[in-house]
Amino acid sequence: MTATTQAPETVPAANVPGSTPHTDGAWAPVQTRSERLRSFDPTGFERPTGREVNWKHTPVDRLAPLFEDVDGAADAVAITVSAPESVIVTTNAAGEAPRGDVFVPEDLAAAIAWKRSVAATVIGIPAGVELADPIVVDVQGNGGVAHAHFVLQAAPNARGIVLLRHGGDALLAENVEIIVGDGAHLTVISVQQWSDHAVHAASHQARVERDATLRHFVVSFGGGVVRVNPSVELAGAGSQGQLYGLSYSDAGQHLESQVYLFHKGRDTRGDVLYKGALQGAGARSVWVGDVLIGPDAVGTDSYEANRNLVLTDGARAESIPNLEIETGDIRGAGHASATGRFDDEQLFYLQSRGISEDEARRLVVVGFLSDIVQRIGIPALEAELHEAIQNELREIEGEIPEGAAS
Repeated sequence: MTATTQAPETVPAANVPGSTPHTDGAWAPVQTRSERLRSFDPTGFERPTGREVNWKHTPVDRLAPLFEDVDGAADAVAITVSAPESVIVTTNAAGEAPRGDVFVPEDLAAAIAWKRSVAATVIGIPAGVELADPIVVDVQGNGGVAHAHFVLQAAPNARGIVLLRHGGDALLAENVEIIVGDGAHLTVISVQQWSDHAVHAASHQARVERDATLRHFVVSFGGGVVRVNPSVELAGAGSQGQLYGLSYSDAGQHLESQVYLFHKGRDTRGDVLYKGALQGAGARSVWVGDVLIGPDAVGTDSYEANRNLVLTDGARAESIPNLEIETGDIRGAGHASATGRFDDEQLFYLQSRGISEDEARRLVVVGFLSDIVQRIGIPALEAELHEAIQNELREIEGEIPEGAAS
């Protein structure tokens, strides 16, 4: 393993944090994801107040412990990696490749996690290796503040699945760095099944090389506040990114994903689909989808969508799709967002065939979310998530009002 010297990188937007200058001397907030500050140094970021573009939908007071630049508790989380023999598992300090080849923090929590994660867990699939079984990374919270950094690397023409499982109770700031080499095919699944009081802020950053494919899933069920933000650069010609998300928010839960897909290389393909269900007073979900098609990304085909099903009064989903195109020579690009109640026509169809109203509503919800579950490709996990959805629905059986509004 070759050591590299890595100076803290700071890419400021302007002298006023989170702002950019106008010609008249005034300042305006940075809106474009690609122009935001990125730095390894926590002092380069202002402490979030909730007024910033990337924090204004987040309950920053509940994430406050993750904004303190101090070491976490040594036993706050236990990390276990289960992998086939052909997989290489090591640890890297900051400055040791491949750590930092792709990842540069873009918020305060991520920068602190970079600094305080003295040893990053590096998981590598060697060139040409095709894994029959998934790599499982179990992150079990034992209480307290914790920081973690993972590097997931698929060498050229490798194929495999990495499953990140989160459970227990913790306040975790987590960085996940993903490198997909030429012709490789990597699936990364991050499942959040925390206890009710856990707080999880995760930053996933990926680079996908020539003719390679990344399939990325964010599945959030448990946790008080869960904020998992994937950022994917389709760097190589012919690369593909498939970004999928599934969330089920209960009373008092805040589940959030801010997704960034950057089409950098030519003839790249992007498919982003996040679906969520919400129930209970104070249930919240936030989805922000940013797609940037760069000036050299000719022949790009990209689509992003977010769908939310609000099951009870008092729940709220926020959905913000953004699309930026810097070349006119593309195959297609689009985005869509919808949040609403049950489809009355679907319910009428099912009831007209002798299915009770409660069971009809259950079938609609399960069918709505199963679209994401069935794409995962791990039968045991798919069955587990189907059962989790059923368990969530049992909690509100008979409580779904007619015409629950968004």
